[in-house]
Amino acid sequence: MLQSPFIPDQLYNRRAEIHAVYGGNWQSGICPSSVYPYIFIFSGKSGTQYGYRDGWDNENIFSYTGEGQEGDMKFVKGNLALKEHKEKGKRVFLFESQGDSFVKFVSEMEFYDADYFETPDKNNSLRVGIRFFFKRNGVSIPVYPSQFELSTVADDPIDIARYNTPTVTERSGLVTSRVGQGAYRKRIIHRWEYKCAVTNFNKLDILIASHILPWAQSNDMERLDVHNGILLSPTYDALFDKHLITFDDKGKIILSDKIEHSAYQKIGVTGKEQIHDLSLYNFQYLEKHNEMLK
Repeated sequence: MLQSPFIPDQLYNRRAEIHAVYGGNWQSGICPSSVYPYIFIFSGKSGTQYGYRDGWDNENIFSYTGEGQEGDMKFVKGNLALKEHKEKGKRVFLFESQGDSFVKFVSEMEFYDADYFETPDKNNSLRVGIRFFFKRNGVSIPVYPSQFELSTVADDPIDIARYNTPTVTERSGLVTSRVGQGAYRKRIIHRWEYKCAVTNFNKLDILIASHILPWAQSNDMERLDVHNGILLSPTYDALFDKHLITFDDKGKIILSDKIEHSAYQKIGVTGKEQIHDLSLYNFQYLEKHNEMLK
């Protein structure tokens, strides 16, 4: 592995220590260098009003929003450079904005996958956005991007690399009443480490990505918040979706009294199940889900 020119967690003056030395547009979020085989990407809170909500879905996968403040995002310029960086021999370096012209180096990253999602632009008009999934350089992910796809033809999954922006028909289904597909579903799968949150079952084409707080009761931010998602095998998803099970603040399953305990046992639900990887943010949504237990 090539040595990195940057030190993890070290602060750098963006203009003086990065762009003055290596090139690239200091005002852009995605900055290919014309001098070095480097691409710099910057993440921070300043772009949230334009739909730029980046973050770690797990310890090795970083979800990053493509560039473009107005209109549909396309695979051109910086977005295209990121998607093709491995083929072009470019290295990608992720920095986190710290304010006052300083940024913190996080890690060297590598393109893993990308997909579309719906997000507001700077005029607050809904548009098609691009969600990149980068993995830490040198890290092996236990699943392949093709395993995430839900396709009507199992042997012909959609390949993001063949597309620029979705067709009208594809676009109309970007955001649905179920998590179901696209970039948000992928974020949920990464968040739950490619397995059912309850059983650890890991066949992705069977697992279902659901909202904790139902879609109809969530606002626009909550509908796309990765913390409002949970990955479940079909039995648990069906019960969770109908508010016949939920989980307490320790992750322990709670069964509704509407179904007899013996009936739960017939479908393999013991009442002893527990989720061990819930975050504080998950709990905030679970508290509201608990109120709906039948």
